[in-house]
Amino acid sequence: MTTGAATNESSRIVNMSKALNEGMDVAFGLDERVVLLGEDVADPAGGVFKVTKGLSEKYGTDRVRATPIAEAAIVGSAIGLSLGGYRPIAEIMFFDFITVGLDQIVNHAAKLRYMSGGHTPVPLTIRTTVGSSRFGAQHAQSLESWFMHTPGINVVVPSTPADARGLMLTSIFGDDPTLFIEHSEMLFSVKGPVPDGDVRIPFGVADIKRHGSDVTVVTYGPQVAIALAAAEELSAEGIELEVIDLRTLVPLDMQTVLESVSRTRRAIVTHQATTSVGPGAEIASRITEELFSDLEAPVVRIGAPSVPVPFSTSLNIFPTPETIKDAARQLCRVPLSTK
Repeated sequence: MTTGAATNESSRIVNMSKALNEGMDVAFGLDERVVLLGEDVADPAGGVFKVTKGLSEKYGTDRVRATPIAEAAIVGSAIGLSLGGYRPIAEIMFFDFITVGLDQIVNHAAKLRYMSGGHTPVPLTIRTTVGSSRFGAQHAQSLESWFMHTPGINVVVPSTPADARGLMLTSIFGDDPTLFIEHSEMLFSVKGPVPDGDVRIPFGVADIKRHGSDVTVVTYGPQVAIALAAAEELSAEGIELEVIDLRTLVPLDMQTVLESVSRTRRAIVTHQATTSVGPGAEIASRITEELFSDLEAPVVRIGAPSVPVPFSTSLNIFPTPETIKDAARQLCRVPLSTK
């Protein structure tokens, strides 16, 4: 097993769906205790987004098992499997549907290791997909802050195929439950280099996707590409954004964030979750607490308004490159002090 980014000579260009599939495939091959269960995960369907395509054909339906439409049963069974020595992957088709199994996740999976004094780890990976507006209000909610607020569970949101693959392997072979969030709009549109073999990316290590000197942009998941697009356009105006991809929200790599903001002295936090009580609220608060006297301006939070996600694609509620550019321009109007 190795750790780190996918930059070796054996890297191949694949999309995020394929990278996730490969991560699970490697895990299945390494440990016969790895099992997968969820709605339509077995072939020929291979999952509604085809992420699990070919796994049941290769490893059998005893290890890759399609279930009824019963999210509470899926999560509850997976928790039982983890307590019995397995390393289960439970797929919940859409993030919104995870509410049906919330009791099992929050009151059981997240707490059992604590309640047993460490004697009953829960090596459980819960995969779920956050959608886009074309799936409607009941298939597109970003609920990651709920789980950031729940002690005992990791929260992962990859933005690249390499990160998706490496973080998936880390999740499966970890001894604590992990919520692994995949974005439907990124599964086939986002491509990049991934390595061969068992290459894992550790949790709690953010990745600086672009270096800059004027404003730090802290983000994750689909907003990473949005922030990078804004950074490229602003560079022509003489404003250089540093873009940090958190990769994991729990554990949260605040050290990388604080080191960056201590240099730029301006910060934007952006995500597709609602601005109100979203992950950015916690991040902005911690930046302010640690660096208040160094900041040139208050931390800016950019997220979605507090409304259900509209079905109409003409009603975009998510932050755009223009939103980020406007915020950065406004921040940079404040002249740097001589502190």
